[in-house]
Amino acid sequence: MSQIRTFFAGATTMAALLAAIVTLSGASDPGRRASFDEITVGRINIVEPDGTKRLIISNKAQFPGDFQQGKEGARPNRSDVAGMLFINEEGTENGGLIQKGSIRADGRISSGLSLTFDRFRQDQALQLMNNDSASYQQTGISINDVPYYELAAVTDIRRFREESSKLPQAEQRAYWDKLANEGRLNQNRIWLGNTGDKGSTLQLKDAKGRTRMMLLVSADGKAEIRMLDEQGKVSRSITPDSKG
Repeated sequence: MSQIRTFFAGATTMAALLAAIVTLSGASDPGRRASFDEITVGRINIVEPDGTKRLIISNKAQFPGDFQQGKEGARPNRSDVAGMLFINEEGTENGGLIQKGSIRADGRISSGLSLTFDRFRQDQALQLMNNDSASYQQTGISINDVPYYELAAVTDIRRFREESSKLPQAEQRAYWDKLANEGRLNQNRIWLGNTGDKGSTLQLKDAKGRTRMMLLVSADGKAEIRMLDEQGKVSRSITPDSKG
């Protein structure tokens, strides 16, 4: 008799466990919906009905690489960040938010945050970022010209680096200059942020990434507008004391 009671008790426990699993998985709901007050996870993959990943939210340990047309590639330089990746309909990375902050074994701070929006099959067209250390803080907004992917995609940029690394040092600069002249490289066009000497600046740049106008306010409050030539030399400066 005791064996029968033990059997039915075990069966009841198993039934309760299965019911709980079914409830949590949403299988009992035709819409596969479940409601939680709080959930603790290492990573969440938001996917389309066909399984295409569209958004990944992850801790550092499980943070993914990058995605190009549905294939995930290695990104060792992301091994120390947590955050989320945006992925478009074809399964290509489209930007994201990454962040980190720690004190390393040598006592130095390793901290930063970056929110980016990429051009299609390309790199960052817009970035909001902050880098932090004991001696320097850089915070700003960067707006970039990014080539159309058929002219140069992210995969091409990696190939350019590999090809450049095989050239003699004296030829590498000319190699990159040629690509820039062909419009195949990203160029920063606008930078708004702080400076290393605790000032603030708005820098407007030409199509080759050369700063041509700067609005500056120094740490002690001095304001200045600078106009620069192609070599980066100041051709004109306007300050509150300027005449004419």
